[in-house]
Amino acid sequence: MKLKKLSMLTVLALSQVATAVPVSAQEAATSTAQQVVAQEVYGVENAAEEGQNAPQTRVTKQETENKVATESVETATEKETATDSKTSKAATISEEKEPASSAEPATGVTKSTNETTVTNEKTDEVTGEVTATPNVKTAPSEESAESKPATNAAKTATPTDLVLYFNSTKMEQGGVTYNAPQPMQVKKGVSYVPIRALVDRVGYKVSYDKKTKETVIVSGVNELRFKTDSSKYTVNGVTKTMKGTSYQTKNTFMVPLTAITAALDIKYKVDNIGKKVIMDLATKPVAKFTIQPGEIMAGQTEVTYSTESSSPQGLSIVDERWEGKQEVFASAGKYDVSYSVQDSNGTWSDPYTVTIEVKQPNLPPVAMFTTDKEEYKMGELITITDQSTDDGKIVKHDWNNNAYAFFTPGPKNISLTVTDDSGQTATFEKTIVVTSETLYSQDEFNRMFLPAGEKFVFDGSAVPTWSKVPYTFSDEPSTLIRSNSPETVNSEGIVYQETAAGNTRFMIHHVNNTGKNVKMYVVATNTNFTEATIKTENLGFAGPSPIATAAGKSSVERYFESMQDGSKRSSITLAPGESKLVMTELSKSVMKQGGVISLFSDMSSDYSIQYDVIMIDEKLDPLTVLEKLPILDRDGVHNRGTYPNSTRVIRYSEPVGATSMRLALGDNQDDPNLAGMDPMLGVEASNSGNFGVLYKITLDRVAPNTLISFNPRGGKYSGYAMVNGDITAIYSKGQVSAPNEQAVLYRTGDYEQKVEILLTAAPGSNLPVNLLFTQMPKK
Repeated sequence: MKLKKLSMLTVLALSQVATAVPVSAQEAATSTAQQVVAQEVYGVENAAEEGQNAPQTRVTKQETENKVATESVETATEKETATDSKTSKAATISEEKEPASSAEPATGVTKSTNETTVTNEKTDEVTGEVTATPNVKTAPSEESAESKPATNAAKTATPTDLVLYFNSTKMEQGGVTYNAPQPMQVKKGVSYVPIRALVDRVGYKVSYDKKTKETVIVSGVNELRFKTDSSKYTVNGVTKTMKGTSYQTKNTFMVPLTAITAALDIKYKVDNIGKKVIMDLATKPVAKFTIQPGEIMAGQTEVTYSTESSSPQGLSIVDERWEGKQEVFASAGKYDVSYSVQDSNGTWSDPYTVTIEVKQPNLPPVAMFTTDKEEYKMGELITITDQSTDDGKIVKHDWNNNAYAFFTPGPKNISLTVTDDSGQTATFEKTIVVTSETLYSQDEFNRMFLPAGEKFVFDGSAVPTWSKVPYTFSDEPSTLIRSNSPETVNSEGIVYQETAAGNTRFMIHHVNNTGKNVKMYVVATNTNFTEATIKTENLGFAGPSPIATAAGKSSVERYFESMQDGSKRSSITLAPGESKLVMTELSKSVMKQGGVISLFSDMSSDYSIQYDVIMIDEKLDPLTVLEKLPILDRDGVHNRGTYPNSTRVIRYSEPVGATSMRLALGDNQDDPNLAGMDPMLGVEASNSGNFGVLYKITLDRVAPNTLISFNPRGGKYSGYAMVNGDITAIYSKGQVSAPNEQAVLYRTGDYEQKVEILLTAAPGSNLPVNLLFTQMPKK
């Protein structure tokens, strides 16, 4: 059959019918006069052909209408929109009369006297001939693609549906007709609807926030916020992007249709036959539940289920159903538990599912150890092997009477209590027998078998009579900045200020006594006219701690660890006049009243850098307040100063250890104090105890079977040493006392050996100290 070509007006009218979908309403119907734009339909060349081909023609017209109505939802251009905020003669599409038969749509043409003329300026808009084609498959619009495809069969609305008509302000819900202030408008391929009218019909709360200038929609626990002239909106504070930009027209706020339907989870269909959009407002209730406790053990834990269901429409929850719910799960594994609820409208929620992991019940640990023998002589080494087990992890061992040897005869009871990560404990005991026969005396045993990091008592009064190792030393160039006075800081301020270049070592040790929470910082300032670089090589920081010796001991351990693994190496660059924080580990933690910090660091710079060590209120910015801080005076007890040549190299190449000998450190005789200056007072300073000095001791010829031990002479000592590359605690469980305790550092074997020792005095400890070299008894 031959069809007449459609006029441009006909094509545009068809497009408007399909695209101008009014989707909002208000309580008061609008009184705005509306233009009537009727469809122009396909005509036949003569009445005879129309009579002969009427059925086929009707099918073709309907199929073409389906295609146009469906595609036009998002393909209509801004120029095809009858209503625009910038058009002075905005046309409103009036309510269109329903066709008598879905197969025979109205064919009459009615034009208003003020018909809007649309000029086609784009080559991709509707132009040229339009030919009806049988069996055309309609492409889904934006709305139908996101919900359900448009259907060629008319859909009957349910009482909960909201029906919007093409080219009309008419809206129907539950048999009641409403009118929207504006029909749907299409701008740049995006369909817009009046937000308030639509949401009023949906049943959610709408308000205007004058402070933020946002339209607010509240749906159950969800809050949506829209702004004029914005392509963004938020859902519970999370920003979402719309397909177009919201705008105002005739005091009506318009937003993209899909923003509303997506945010409120509204499903809808486009009915091209009935020329309407049907929105399903049967909002589902929301099911939710939580479980307690967090850890569930099979066969033991009783599970508590707490429901938190709700209806976005405020309806009551009248029924519920569970799947997989158990009060006690018999076996370990993962279980899915689902929960659904029904509201008073008879609508069921989607199931809410939680996967519960049921663990095997925690078993108590098994405490167990063995000894290499059942019977021992006095002074004989007892080898104990821990064989405790747990299905989780053992976090604590408590031994009783697990001596390395016994020196009195009789039965000896040894016990072990272990604790696992669930807090359960177990104890194992074993009794061994010690005979009256002696293998080694206690002193002999200690020198031969006591492990490194353990200490023992001896007669220290004879040590000063021992021969000294007649060593000589040399110094490596490295400036020491010792910030240790005032050790107890009573007020905010600069505790040390110095300018240094090249290799620089910091030893910082202070106590907070300001009565407030503070932080300590080191500020580096480039006072040169050229760029400067600062490199960090080694760093050990500890604290804040209430115990000075504990902070000092740990800082030395971490300092040595950084030498082993290189984990603290870093570099920063300072522009001329620029200040930056360095050694930032120092300021990561707040120092409470009485807290002690201790730090060692090796750094280098290619130009002179001013360093300021400061203590200030925890809330202050160090770079802002630095210039206003006072320089604090030293306390008259502890030492501070800048000292050159702070790496002391000791090398002794003669035999040592064949007879009892000692090597004294920090005594200001064999090992003289470093001499320097207090830069803040401009007076000379002597580094008492040589704290901050790194000793590199090399003994080329240590005799076979030699015990190397550590003996404090100035008081209690707690720290670490590195022996042949291994970090060793001076005493693993605390402090070694002067003068009658010594701690095991190292033993040589059956052959002469080279031994290298790195040592630096731990802050909080006491100098001088002796390294002792004694022969062990023969086995």
